[in-house]
Amino acid sequence: MAKVYNLFLSLCLAAIIPAFQANILDNTTYAKQHINLVDNEYWKERATIARKLSEEAYFPDPHALSRNFSSIIIEDIAGSKHVRRNLNGQRAGVACEATNNIDRCWRCDPNWADNRQKLVNCVQGFGRNTTGGKGGPIYIVTSPADNDMVNPKPGTLRHAVTRDGPLWIIFAHSMNIRLNQELMVSSNKTIDGRGVDIYITKGAGITLQYVNNVIIHGIKIHDIVPGTGGLIRDSESHFGFRTRSDGDGISIFGASNIWIDHVSMRKCSDGLIDAIMGSTAITISNSHFTDHNDVMLFGANDQHTIDKVMQITLVFNHFGKRLIQRMPRCRFGFVHVVNNDYTHWEMYAIGGSSKPTIISEGNRFVAPDNNNAKEVTKRVTNDDWKNWQWRSINDEFVNGAFFVQSGPELVKRPFSSKDMIVGKDGSYVQRLTSFAGSLKCRVGQPC
Repeated sequence: MAKVYNLFLSLCLAAIIPAFQANILDNTTYAKQHINLVDNEYWKERATIARKLSEEAYFPDPHALSRNFSSIIIEDIAGSKHVRRNLNGQRAGVACEATNNIDRCWRCDPNWADNRQKLVNCVQGFGRNTTGGKGGPIYIVTSPADNDMVNPKPGTLRHAVTRDGPLWIIFAHSMNIRLNQELMVSSNKTIDGRGVDIYITKGAGITLQYVNNVIIHGIKIHDIVPGTGGLIRDSESHFGFRTRSDGDGISIFGASNIWIDHVSMRKCSDGLIDAIMGSTAITISNSHFTDHNDVMLFGANDQHTIDKVMQITLVFNHFGKRLIQRMPRCRFGFVHVVNNDYTHWEMYAIGGSSKPTIISEGNRFVAPDNNNAKEVTKRVTNDDWKNWQWRSINDEFVNGAFFVQSGPELVKRPFSSKDMIVGKDGSYVQRLTSFAGSLKCRVGQPC
C-alpha cells in the first residue's frame, strides 16, 4: 500500500510541475519546474554529467575567441587569400554563391552530399568544438511517423535521435513531421536536412536536455505547440514520465557544444530558441526568424547564476518580419551578436537582466516607424545597469535606430583596428545573411 501511495504522490507532483516553461515563468520556482520528480535520480545524474561538460566547454577568455572569429569574417569579406585557402570545400573555378565564411566552408563543393560530415569543420564561434554525429554511421529517416513515444519505429526521427553513440541523421525524401510529444535528442547527433525539405510543424518541439554535441542543420520549424507529456524515450536505455512541454521550437537545457545552422523558424507557442540552466558553447548561425513574439531567451531566471558559464554566438542570422522582442533576451553569460540583420522588431531587439555581457558587432538594425521603439536595447533591472558591458562596435543603424551602450570601454579587449580591418559598420550584413534560413540544396550541385 505504501508503494502505491508513494507512486501516486510522485505522479501528482509531476503533473503540477511543467517540464519546460522557459519564457512563461521568470520566478524563483523555475528550477523546480524543470525537475521530473518521477525520474529524479536519473536526471540528477544526467545534470551532474552535463554540468561537467559545460565547464569543460567554457572558454575562460571569451574575448579572445570572439576576436578571432571577427578577424576571420572581416578578412573573408576583404578577400584574404590566406583565409580562403583554409575554407574546406572551396574549389577553383566552381561558381559559388556562398556569402560568408561558414557557408564557403562547404556550400561550394558540388560533392557535399558524398561527405556530409565535413560540415563539422565549418562551425565558428563559441560552438566551434561541436562535432555532432561525426564518426558515426549515416542514419536515414524514411518515415515522418511519430506514433510511439516509448518504442519508436525504426526509420523515424524519434528512433534516430534516441540511439546511443554518434549518428549523422539524414532524410530519404522531403517530409512534414508532426511530433506528438517533445523530441528528446541524445548526445552526439546531427540532424541534417540538406537536399530535401524537412518541416517540424504543428506538434511539439525539439528538446536538448543535459546533452552534449548536437548539430541541427537545414530544417524548418514552425507552428509548434505544447506537448501534453507522458512516457517518452530519451535514449536507448531509458524512458520516463515527462510533464507538459512548453512549446519552444528548440529548447536547450543544461546542454553544451550545440550548433544550429540554416534553420528557418516561426510561430512557436513559447520561444523559438531558448538556452537555459547552464547551457554553453552554442553557435546559432545562418538562420531566418519571422512571425514571433519572444524570439530567444538565454537564461530564464535572475537567480540562476549557473548561467554565468553561458557563452553564445549569434552570427549571420536574419531577424525578419513580424518579430516583436527578445533577439535575444539575456541573463548572465557572454553573448556575441555579430553580423546579423535586424530588419523588424516592434518593442526592442536585444534585452537582458542580471548583468550579461553583450557585444554587438557589425550588425544592421533597421528600426520600426514607431518613434517609441527606436531603441535597440532594453534593460530590466533595479541595479546600476551602467556597469553592464553592452557595447556596440561598427553596427549600422537605420531609420533612427540607436543602441544604448554601458559598462567599461573595451580597452583591453582585442577589438583593435587591426582585428576589425574593413569591418567599419554593418553595411556588409545584407550580403552576409542573404542565404539565411533553410537552403534549397540539390545533390550533385553546389548548395
